[in-house]
Amino acid sequence: MITTRRSFIKGASLFGTLAAFGVLGQGCRPLEERLADAVLGAEDGAFAPPDTPTVDASTHALQRLTFGPRIGDRTGFETLGFSAFLARQLQPESIDDTRCSLRIAAIEPLSEPRGEHYEFDPEEMLLAIAQSRIVRAVHSRRQLFELMVEFWTDHFNIVASKGHCRWVRFADEIEVIRPHAMGRFQDLVRASATSPAMLVYLDGHDNKVLHPGDRPNENYARELLELHTLGVDGGYTHRDVLESARCLSGWTYGHDFWRGRVSRVAFDPKRHDDGAKEVLGITIPAGGGEADLDRLLTIVCTHPSTARSVARRLCRAFIADPAPPAAQSAVAEAFRSSDGDIRTTLRALFEREEFQAARGNLFKRPFRFLVSALRATAAATDGGLALVSALRRMGQAPSEYPTPDGYPLEAAPWIGSLYWRWNLAVALSRGRLDGTRIDRERLLKATGSEDALVAHCFGRQPTADEMAIVQASGDPIAVALAGPAFQWH
Repeated sequence: MITTRRSFIKGASLFGTLAAFGVLGQGCRPLEERLADAVLGAEDGAFAPPDTPTVDASTHALQRLTFGPRIGDRTGFETLGFSAFLARQLQPESIDDTRCSLRIAAIEPLSEPRGEHYEFDPEEMLLAIAQSRIVRAVHSRRQLFELMVEFWTDHFNIVASKGHCRWVRFADEIEVIRPHAMGRFQDLVRASATSPAMLVYLDGHDNKVLHPGDRPNENYARELLELHTLGVDGGYTHRDVLESARCLSGWTYGHDFWRGRVSRVAFDPKRHDDGAKEVLGITIPAGGGEADLDRLLTIVCTHPSTARSVARRLCRAFIADPAPPAAQSAVAEAFRSSDGDIRTTLRALFEREEFQAARGNLFKRPFRFLVSALRATAAATDGGLALVSALRRMGQAPSEYPTPDGYPLEAAPWIGSLYWRWNLAVALSRGRLDGTRIDRERLLKATGSEDALVAHCFGRQPTADEMAIVQASGDPIAVALAGPAFQWH
């Protein structure tokens, strides 16, 4: 048999993954059982269920700073304390995440070099993107970082179905979102502005001024101001959009004409409007060329409206919707005074009294619901097609939202997914999801009782009526996951 380069890489990735989990040399224990060990709590601490009738401070922090508590997380959190836990999560590079990284390395086509992504069918690429997001959200120890990757992916939304985005969308997450998710906001915006996927999605590659009187393409400039920076109420005018588009003209990507592929992004001075511009009352002198991009981004990223807009979105995602005014103002000030440093901004948010007080008031979007269910039940999963299909039915498959505003944060659009959530809970509990399994006996043994398992899922002690329903159902896991208490965090 001839071994191709792709099959060799795939086999090497799988070998590395199995070795990392200590699978090699363990005899004939089922693979799923061995992979589940990492999420049954041994990493962080012994299991201790919440013992209060309402969500306590530890559970609240875990529900907001992670994709949901696992068995043992609560004990580990209380050993560290909130301040130390937050400090650790704000420094994700200091957290060893090798096991998660090796899981990702085993996913084809993501284990291939970027230039090889065109060798894959677009649906295969889309499935791999979603699978990697699920696997990271479930298994990564850098939980706050992964939450911020999701946050910024929505903020700079790109649908993977448009043109070359079918193949370069994943590169945007790897080269734009992940390197800057905890960095400086302006650096993140610049990386996004010059991303091949963003240039394709919002037609930036077609923004050119070749002759006097040519009108630049305004699509990206409009979303840059309305969604990415100032916000719809940020005080800009249509003239600011046009002037911003002039600043952005000339940025495009090259082509590999022999194979029809997008190559590296570059600035073409022949396509740039090099005249003087004025954005938000600030003059950008003529002759700036390529530097007009950075001058524009400095203007919009340091504008007070951008601080307010980013703070509002962060507060909606992590505290309450609508954002509490005092918290929004404080977070905006932290953003402004730190020159858009995301870690400093997050620290200010999580240390607010409003954050501590607002418990159980955010409705889980489908992705968080699915991932929190997997984490709560110590499920062994490949994050594959069965789960991606479930997310599609619930309306939140990664990289499939068609408009630039990204998946909505508010609860109302997601209420219609409750039927499919119930189906997912039942399928997960009864082992009907290909590639995903729960070891019910080990889970009950780890938690000690059905009551403790339900308390773990709810984030609080269940009421007598809730336990009566759970016990009468004959399927406590499905009922706990599908119940109203698990839908909120």
